[in-house]
Amino acid sequence: MAIVALLLVGLTAFKLANDTSEGLKVTSYYEYDQRIPLKDSVRTIIDTTGFKLFSVGYNSVHDKRVTALLSLPKKGTTPVPLVILMHGLGDHKAVDYVEYGNDLFLKNGFAVLRIDISDHGDRKNDVYDFDLTGDYKYWTRNVISQTVFDLRRAIDFIETRKELDHNRIGYYGISLGGIIGTVFCGVENRIKVPVIALAGGQLNLLYGENALSSEAKDFVSIIEPLNFVEQISPRPFLMLNAKNDEIVPPAMSKLLFYAAKDPKEIIWYDAKHRDAPLDIIYGDGLNWFKKHL
Repeated sequence: MAIVALLLVGLTAFKLANDTSEGLKVTSYYEYDQRIPLKDSVRTIIDTTGFKLFSVGYNSVHDKRVTALLSLPKKGTTPVPLVILMHGLGDHKAVDYVEYGNDLFLKNGFAVLRIDISDHGDRKNDVYDFDLTGDYKYWTRNVISQTVFDLRRAIDFIETRKELDHNRIGYYGISLGGIIGTVFCGVENRIKVPVIALAGGQLNLLYGENALSSEAKDFVSIIEPLNFVEQISPRPFLMLNAKNDEIVPPAMSKLLFYAAKDPKEIIWYDAKHRDAPLDIIYGDGLNWFKKHL
């Protein structure tokens, strides 16, 4: 935490921690061949008077198969705006707090697409320790970077659906879903309104006393939110954070917010990471979408 305090004190220290090695073009990493067939599948799971729920699958980059759920409201005019809703570390697309957000957005006229993060949910294979500095640090980094590709392919899928408004796509990511989403929204301008909850930047701080080394900065460069958040502008960017967050230190959230360009806003809750009030944190995101999407 001493390093976090140091970074908050001076802009020079912030710049040193944020820069990657000269010539490293991290944004180009997420380019891909958009013409590769999605080979998507869509199957109805639930059909009620108010909405339809579909099970979705599609092919992503690196021959990965993505599993998703698409909720589509029946009321209102089509095409409908859509929110991509992303869960956190160790969870899945149908976890309770994601179901809460799905129901809220759906009742307010938004379609919702939920995918499993790479190696999560229906996509889980082996269980490894998620740790950017441990024995599985490359696997950990790949979980994040692969999901950015998967989300870009999700937009390709959305654009094939005539009932969805391709010009009104929002993103709501929680915790790891927020970290991934900051990178994703930075490289993907088809997302019009990003909302990032309980997330932050400066991942190289996990390296402790080696945080400012070129090795640490280069390793996290392709997944470092600070390297991508500026590209979200001029789209309206909202951050939702907990004052007493024990998982993502508030200092890391502040660094991410400072690095973002206008228009932007941050809302703080008197809560910890796991007890942030769902009705309020989702309600603030909903209001942001209603205003800007």
